[in-house]
Amino acid sequence: MPKARYLNQRTMEVFRQLGIAQSVYERSVPIEYISKMRWCTSLGGNGEWDRKTLYDLEAWGGGSLAPVYEQDSPCKSTIYPQVRLEPLLKEKADTLAAGELRFGHELITLEQDDKGVIATVLERATQKTYQIRVSYLVAADSGKTVGPIVGARLEGTPELLEMVTVYFKADLSAWIDDDHVSTFWFANPEGDTTAWGSGVLGKLGPTRFDRHSEEWMFHFSFKPNADGQYDADTLIPRIRELLKIPELDLELLGIGRWIVQGVLANRYRFGRVFLAGDAAHRHTPTTGLGLNSAVHDAQNLAWKLAMVLKGQAGDGLLDSYETERRPAAERNVNWALFTFGNHQSTGAAIGLIPGDIERSQANFKALLAETEDGAARRARFGEIMRIHRTEYQAHDLEIGIRYDHGALVPDGTATPPRDPLGHHFVATTRPGHRMAHAWINHNGQQVSTLDLAKADSFTLISSREGVWEEAAKAASATLGVTVNVAVIANDNTAYSDPQRQWLRVREVAEDGAILLRPDHHVAWRCMNAPDAANRTKQLTGTLARILNRDLAVN
Repeated sequence: MPKARYLNQRTMEVFRQLGIAQSVYERSVPIEYISKMRWCTSLGGNGEWDRKTLYDLEAWGGGSLAPVYEQDSPCKSTIYPQVRLEPLLKEKADTLAAGELRFGHELITLEQDDKGVIATVLERATQKTYQIRVSYLVAADSGKTVGPIVGARLEGTPELLEMVTVYFKADLSAWIDDDHVSTFWFANPEGDTTAWGSGVLGKLGPTRFDRHSEEWMFHFSFKPNADGQYDADTLIPRIRELLKIPELDLELLGIGRWIVQGVLANRYRFGRVFLAGDAAHRHTPTTGLGLNSAVHDAQNLAWKLAMVLKGQAGDGLLDSYETERRPAAERNVNWALFTFGNHQSTGAAIGLIPGDIERSQANFKALLAETEDGAARRARFGEIMRIHRTEYQAHDLEIGIRYDHGALVPDGTATPPRDPLGHHFVATTRPGHRMAHAWINHNGQQVSTLDLAKADSFTLISSREGVWEEAAKAASATLGVTVNVAVIANDNTAYSDPQRQWLRVREVAEDGAILLRPDHHVAWRCMNAPDAANRTKQLTGTLARILNRDLAVN
């Protein structure tokens, strides 16, 4: 099954750091072909209200949204189904030679003490069990096994709707007139008038990304009566009926049944066990936050685990994983629930009344009529449909990730205003926030300020050479953790700011400093440099606090 397919800008920034963003872009759907969402009646048919476009909405940073999205990130959003993304991630993991990936193995149970975790594993091919002792265990198992063992509770809305997803190949180009539509939402008064009942069609590529996309996914709700209704003999005719293309030749690739949820684990850490991804939070599909949130979990936890295991940080640093990521996931789960509910308003805005086909058809006809009443209905419909901007133009929600508490040192400045509708993003270098993006030059090449973050070390950014280098060197020597120094100026420094983009977003004085974490978030900043002695003391003490280190012991 394709599973998740949307990769937002923030996730692509993570992949950029890992060196796989370009590989994804080479295979994924370019932004121009996913820049629009469409609500329509059907793709085919010759009836009175067939093949009607009801509403188009720009999405994911494409179209006229592109200049704003591109000024805030070095990366563009894209669509690359999980069924193809996971093999690519495995290829990358294999090159790292940092461990072993074992397939066909099942976790049976686990035990932990103050020194580590013992996992009992079943090798399915031989039915033999063995044990692995580890310092820490990360559960990314959708909450199926580890959560119940450690006593995790998933709180929220456990069951909203039962969905069916059909994954298929077909040539739909004869019935599509716009290459830029990513997803088609259907509403037709002759069929199921519920929000998901008429179906949702999504583009998947993999080599053609316009109307000639070879693969598609089709979601719809289906009230269960018998197991047989989920087989090909039932679902293929159902798709043809909803699309109104009775002659459609399609090849079935897979059928999935799933429950729409909006739940969050009560805790992310249980001793030496951590929950991540779907084990920690499960989202409705709207706004595409599930896989993206999981990637952000992994990036946040990975550098902290690495530094603890290397002896560079205390175990307390790992507490900040829950402190930081759980509030971010809570916001995402709640947002996804809200945008999921918005789709219930589409039918109401049209005038579709579940169970009353006659009145639904009368209202639908009135909506499409070239009359004063029809114009008024369409205007009201358009106003209601604008609410879907909170789903498809959620720029701040996607990249405006901030941590108010955790592995950071606040500087007492006020939080920049946050758009309650999630559209407008404010770039900042305030501690806890994702680092502001600016294009700068490095040895003749254009790079992003986000590229200064290294996955295994900290980076101290200043705009005056010779101010912070000694302090960084001293902090590195004292704590045994690398602190890189990047000076962004225009006086023969390695990094320059010819377009003054960095000057506009840095928010600190020329001799000030910004401490960047491995995950692109700001750990600390100093508005103006103190004297040399206090510079070293302040940076070393700040870094020790972030790493949960006791300087008296070191």
